[in-house]
Amino acid sequence: MTRVVAARAALADAATSQDPRAVRDALDELEGALMLARENDVNVPPAGPGVERTGS
Repeated sequence: MTRVVAARAALADAATSQDPRAVRDALDELEGALMLARENDVNVPPAGPGVERTGS
């Protein structure tokens, strides 16, 4: 769960930097962290208020 929280923070920072590579790398890290959490049956809550959710 700590890795997911850190990855979400890194993605938010990267998004404000407007650096496409930083955003890509941060998104890759977040996806990896979420996949690892799912594989280990770790319940990860949504990111928080103001976050638009898409998909299922």
